[in-house]
Amino acid sequence: MRALFLKAGATAITVVATVASALYVSSHLKNPSAPLQPSVLNANGNGSAVTALGGTVTVGPSVRPGNTQPVTSTYAS
Repeated sequence: MRALFLKAGATAITVVATVASALYVSSHLKNPSAPLQPSVLNANGNGSAVTALGGTVTVGPSVRPGNTQPVTSTYAS
């Protein structure tokens, strides 16, 4: 009889957690008009400067092309 109560309790907790998660996710939907990237970044890869009250901030791309050979194998002995 005790095992039955444990199984029923575990099932009830699982169902309650699933319903609570579904309610949380559905109440926190994304804003479809929000921008995907900050406005200081541009698509052509050049740095952008923004002047604010405290000074100027320059933001540029963080990934730069290199001239090394590409990795063709991940085998290690």
